[in-house]
Amino acid sequence: MAATELISALLLLLLICSSDISSSEKTRRPEPCKRLVLYFHDILYNGKNAQNATSAIVGSPAWGNKTTLAVPNRFGDVVVFDDPITLDNSFRSTPVGRAQGFYLYDKKEIFTAWFGFSFVFNSTRVKGTINFAGADDIMKTTRDLSVVGGTGDFFMTRGIATLMTDAFEEDRYFRLRVDVKLYECY
Repeated sequence: MAATELISALLLLLLICSSDISSSEKTRRPEPCKRLVLYFHDILYNGKNAQNATSAIVGSPAWGNKTTLAVPNRFGDVVVFDDPITLDNSFRSTPVGRAQGFYLYDKKEIFTAWFGFSFVFNSTRVKGTINFAGADDIMKTTRDLSVVGGTGDFFMTRGIATLMTDAFEEDRYFRLRVDVKLYECY
């Protein structure tokens, strides 16, 4: 009987130790293989600023229109964009690429959106795209989108992009700080 208790105690100890090892492996995160911090600047078309606009409402709910975001919480609006990407938060800085895609406001009760877009680079230094998708709870200070792939210098990349609203001027302009952490680099 003492041998059976000793074997049971050893098995229990082994089980506890192995669960501690597996849980610490789950919480350990790898270091990114590449990291970029970029800004993109969005100027929404309002019916008067066609020369400067970098985005436009292309779909709106029945009660909305194409030059004013819908009330409440912009629900139902679909916006396409072709925004400049810069290395700092100045709109006047030389763009290093373009952020191209769409966002749609997807909740009636709260202010939130869903993004699908690419960072498009075509310079002598960097060529290719980084593709992003995910929900953007705009009211949070930081929020994460998935990096779901890429081309060129970012071939088949995967990772996380942490968004932060860096500037916001009513419905006319916003600037996002995008901290891109890539975990699969080829």
